[in-house]
Amino acid sequence: MIYPLKLEAPLKDYLWGGTRLKDEYGKKTTLAKVAESWELSCHKDGQSVIANGEAAGKTLAAWLAEQDKSVLGTKATACPYFPLLIKLIDAKGNLSVQVHPDNEYALRVEGEYGKTEMWYIVDCEPGASLLYGFKHEITQAEFKRRIEDNTLLEVCNRVPVHKGDVFFIDAGTLHAIGEGILICEIQQSSNTTYRIYDYGRVGKDGKPRELHVDKALDVTKLAPPARGTEPLACIDVIPGADLTLLAQCEYFTAYHGNLKDSCQLTAGEESFQSLTVLMGSLELSSGAHKLTLAKGETVFLPAGLGDYTLTGQAEFILSKL
Repeated sequence: MIYPLKLEAPLKDYLWGGTRLKDEYGKKTTLAKVAESWELSCHKDGQSVIANGEAAGKTLAAWLAEQDKSVLGTKATACPYFPLLIKLIDAKGNLSVQVHPDNEYALRVEGEYGKTEMWYIVDCEPGASLLYGFKHEITQAEFKRRIEDNTLLEVCNRVPVHKGDVFFIDAGTLHAIGEGILICEIQQSSNTTYRIYDYGRVGKDGKPRELHVDKALDVTKLAPPARGTEPLACIDVIPGADLTLLAQCEYFTAYHGNLKDSCQLTAGEESFQSLTVLMGSLELSSGAHKLTLAKGETVFLPAGLGDYTLTGQAEFILSKL
């Protein structure tokens, strides 16, 4: 029997992380800091665990392996593995300047798919900013030189951020989340990152963290980003909630939801869905199944589940293929 699967997220304590995901979003852990919470993941580097119902205690990946592939939906038939990874990211400090490869390069060099991703700015400190592509087009020779002489930041496109901003990070786009930003990230299920610049920081072993300059030179688009920072469109056709289409591409579709009272949505045959609560709380009802989702919690909705009802006052991110 398929039903809504409430998930427990694996947590990552990268050196730039803070404590907001513990203090404000209910992540229970002995880690001193939580940089990332992998809300929906079947990736080998961190897997979501089911928290409710007859499958409680299993990883989502193990549960999916027991099911017919129809629970992922018709759009997932061409995917060789679970296609999405969704994170909450608390950047207390600056992340490294980095880039992700596209599918062709990543499959050939790393043995996994590449990474296109989207950021939704959940919250940020006043004056916060991030890096998003270059100010202007540069040559590969200049890119290499600036990495070597530590002047790369001079040509990076620094963008001030505000709650609700959307950044679509095509594979090959140079980027870096800045300090004081909380993000919900929807991405391809890949953990391949090429670090270009890291502010001279050292890792837990006391040594400078590894850079991946040669690979970054292979894959980085040396131009300003092609997309802006606005959501794609507003949709206000569901009684009880406003849905804003944040981003849509061949890898994922993501909406921001503002639940005001009660609304009905549908998990059809095309795709599974994932819902992550950013603010407030809600009750999700699907047939005889009911569960409560608090701030910072995520549910996986199998394809073909059908109609379900959300009740409460909450902000959420809804993702699907």
